[in-house]
Amino acid sequence: AADWLIDQLAPGNRVLDAGCGTGPPTDRRLVAAGLEVTGIDISERMLARARDNVPSADFHRLDLMALDDRLGRFDAAVAFFSLLMLPRSEIGPAVDRIRALLPSGAPVVVAMVEADLDDVPIPFLGSTVRVSGYLREQLATVLESHGLRVGEIHDYAYEPASQGAPPEVQLFAYCRSA
Repeated sequence: AADWLIDQLAPGNRVLDAGCGTGPPTDRRLVAAGLEVTGIDISERMLARARDNVPSADFHRLDLMALDDRLGRFDAAVAFFSLLMLPRSEIGPAVDRIRALLPSGAPVVVAMVEADLDDVPIPFLGSTVRVSGYLREQLATVLESHGLRVGEIHDYAYEPASQGAPPEVQLFAYCRSA
């Protein structure tokens, strides 16, 4: 998915990583391709690691639901497994916030776990987190209804190493802003 995004852009283009976590592998890969990466995350601990891991990217502590134009506009965006941390009622508005910072036709990749869930607690890396998900067709409908044209959705079967976490299918939606 990162390769697809890189192929759509030119060196120096600005990419928003909405929910960047610790930076790798996404931000490291985008920076290596010559892109200017701005990552946002709500966790200062994650951001501290991201700053160490990808020092040439720009990281900010910011709740996705508070995202606005204070960081400028972007040429592309990624949201790899960050939207699933929101209840379904917030996923569409979060997509609206991301899309509002992009020109028409900008590439966007959204990754989520394929599951019919809304704000359900699951074990993850020794903690309990709340997650939401959609089945493939539902995900496409949500993204389209919030201004992203879905080109393709790729899937990847994944079995988390974390004990108690079930195997999952990860969906990668390759989109363009409307």
